[in-house]
Amino acid sequence: MADHHPFLYYWFAFLGIILGRYFLVAGGTHLLIHSVLKQFFVDREISIDPPVWESIRRDIKLSLLSTVIFALSAAFSIFEFDRGGTFLYTDLDKYGFWYLGLSFVAVLLLQDTYFYFLHRLFHHPKLFKWFHLGHHLSKHPTPWTSFAFDPAEAVFQALFLVAIVFTIPLHFWTAIAIIMTMTIWSVLNHLGFSLYPKSGYLSWWGQWTIGPAHHSVHHHKCTKHYGLYFTFWDRLLGTQDFNN
Repeated sequence: MADHHPFLYYWFAFLGIILGRYFLVAGGTHLLIHSVLKQFFVDREISIDPPVWESIRRDIKLSLLSTVIFALSAAFSIFEFDRGGTFLYTDLDKYGFWYLGLSFVAVLLLQDTYFYFLHRLFHHPKLFKWFHLGHHLSKHPTPWTSFAFDPAEAVFQALFLVAIVFTIPLHFWTAIAIIMTMTIWSVLNHLGFSLYPKSGYLSWWGQWTIGPAHHSVHHHKCTKHYGLYFTFWDRLLGTQDFNN
């Protein structure tokens, strides 16, 4: 980036980008499921809970607060990048193409680990009310719930990616791929119903990755399925519901 912009410039820019991403991905998915493809799922005998608009409005309000916090963290990261303070880079030849895939997978694994232990910590009775209650007010999650964090939780979620760009060399396209993977995965996990039949969970992919059925169970059984992408930590530490 040749031009150095003030912090507020980046904050307003990211505020618009993140809001647009939320309404496009979460809102678009919700519209697609409940309008365009609704009959398709009914024909496949997939039960979809009807939208609860009071819950959706609450999720959107929380998501707007989260957006402010995520925009601040993104603006800080780019502001520091301009000044050479991060490990973000733009030259594809700097570490080679092989490193793009390696760093992408490594960050997903690190993020899943961070998310699992942070998520489980926030379910502690003394912390739950302050850090995670807002998200769980949606007993029947929808795509709108995917971004609905209490402000204190949003701060800790944002700190992960800030820490990453200050410690691990990451190409800009890799960083964007990670953010989009996180966004789309979270939206799909909050569909509130399974996209594929029960037998799908017996496959390798179904056994080792978190899907919408897993997260729906989590919204009803708060002691199960704390992972973001993978079931590894749930399996290892006894928080996997093996019926899902």
